Amino acid sequence: MSETIDTYNAGKNSCPTIQEILKTARKIVIKIGSNTLATSDGKINIPFMESFALQCASLMKKGKQIVIVSSGAQVAGLSTIDRWERKKDIHYRQALCAIGQVELMDNWRNAFWKNNIHIGQLLLTKDDFHDDNRTLNMRNTLFTLVDEGVIPIINENDSVSTEEIRIGDNDNLSALTAILWNADLLVLFSDIDGVYTDNPKTNPEAKLIEYVPSMDDLRANIRLGSANSFGTGGMNTKLEAADKLTSYGIPMILANGSHEKILEKLADGSQKATLFCAE
Repeated sequence: MSETIDTYNAGKNSCPTIQEILKTARKIVIKIGSNTLATSDGKINIPFMESFALQCASLMKKGKQIVIVSSGAQVAGLSTIDRWERKKDIHYRQALCAIGQVELMDNWRNAFWKNNIHIGQLLLTKDDFHDDNRTLNMRNTLFTLVDEGVIPIINENDSVSTEEIRIGDNDNLSALTAILWNADLLVLFSDIDGVYTDNPKTNPEAKLIEYVPSMDDLRANIRLGSANSFGTGGMNTKLEAADKLTSYGIPMILANGSHEKILEKLADGSQKATLFCAE
């Protein structure tokens, strides 16, 4: 396995570094998972949102355009009406998302407004990406918002989605968004520093893979874990997103969103992560 790690990390010879990609990328999609947005007791992490908004503002001053795919509607709903915590019925889950989406966007609005940045909301389903008219409208809305300095915040429309029209996780939603927008980069924030050879939470010998030049080789040499406590996607959905993106020539960074000032640390090279190199 150590030979495999050496091979992957040697891939930096054929891949740009994370620092280089963040420096040259102009159009950046950032996906924030539920675990990143939630505190240990399941409440919305307001300090993280405010710090993240400040980091986005710094990137925008450097000429970057930002689109955010934000999980957390159900977490925000539970933060508002915690008496529904044990209710598993789909109607309650969707109702929680309807309530939570308002709270989530209000918190994002407050965080970005402190930096004089407006936000806009897009709630999407799988059908929106399969209908040519809707896809064109989504694309036009994205371009208009970012061209005017407004940050679009995208989430799946969980309050009305059924199994038939669900994308199912925001990892894949963020990949579809990056492709639709012709982004230069997708950054996935999760609760893990990147891709490991095994689950680092259960195996202390697991090693971080910093560069992934080949998705097929990667899948053959790692063990996939299950979804985490708040999120809907595990490592497999992140690899699905990387598959989609790299085939379109878009690189992806998987990093731990819980680290303080994570965007700044990725940009200056002080925080390690996994880079999926574009084909």
